[in-house]
Amino acid sequence: QVQLVESGGGLVQAGGSLRLSCAASIRTFGTYTMGWFRQSPGKEREFVATISRNGAYTAYGDSVKGRFTISRDNAKSTLYLQMTSLKPDDTAVYLCAASSALGLRTISSLYNYWGQGTQVTVSS
Repeated sequence: QVQLVESGGGLVQAGGSLRLSCAASIRTFGTYTMGWFRQSPGKEREFVATISRNGAYTAYGDSVKGRFTISRDNAKSTLYLQMTSLKPDDTAVYLCAASSALGLRTISSLYNYWGQGTQVTVSS
């Protein structure tokens, strides 16, 4: 059974930084495309970033491009999201997800497994 556990969320002032982690209990972590999404109350789940199986390719949502960086350590079965220049609009629950499909995935329905999420709150 695949489990994804996010950590690293918290309260930060606008302009600050946070690093999220997602620990995966997947023996074949390197065979999954991974992604980060976020969700705020009353809003649809929003794509944040995705990374290919070997980490060579990434893609970002327009609202975070240039500020967030997704990375992975396949030896540690861990996914990361480095967030900088945070804005109040970045406030959300951040979820990591794993997809067995090949290639970058920006649509949430294409992901097979989800974590419970970690809250990020950015104060103005």
